[in-house]
Amino acid sequence: MLTHGVDKTLIPEDQLRQRTKALAAQISRDYEGKDLLLICVLKGGVMFLVDLMRELTILHDIDFMATSSYGASTESSGVVRILKDLDKPIYGRDVLIVDDIIDSGRTVDYLMRILHERGPASLRICTLLNKPERREVEVQLDYIGFDIPNEFVIGYGMDFAEKYRNLPFIGVLKPEYYQDLD
Repeated sequence: MLTHGVDKTLIPEDQLRQRTKALAAQISRDYEGKDLLLICVLKGGVMFLVDLMRELTILHDIDFMATSSYGASTESSGVVRILKDLDKPIYGRDVLIVDDIIDSGRTVDYLMRILHERGPASLRICTLLNKPERREVEVQLDYIGFDIPNEFVIGYGMDFAEKYRNLPFIGVLKPEYYQDLD
């Protein structure tokens, strides 16, 4: 069953659609006439990126980066590794990082530092979910879909052990599914 292991729905599908549409409208206004490049942080950010792109009313390019800081755990190791880097240079481009969730802030802080060294015209962050109570590294978030409590979330691209990404909503995983892993 698709929802096996889901404790509750945190953000239903219709709210995700409405908020993504509002974010896309704001981004479209802010980047009108600019050379926008959306950089999606894989894998969790893919569904958000696709839906966001569908709502943008401006021309843009996309690229992808993949990082790892979790391994098989539910807690970040603190060590960020780049598994896939960008395909093209970003020098002089207006860059918007599109991510699924910002919790400790370590990964996006690392990405911001390395991408800033590559000389973009601007560099900003759009995240679907923000967990402010988990923040260990302060980062400037320019576009936020939802602030959420410190719960283990799945769905809409986010996973546990590569499962649950296909849920059309943001759910909370039952603790018994992950509590013995850390």
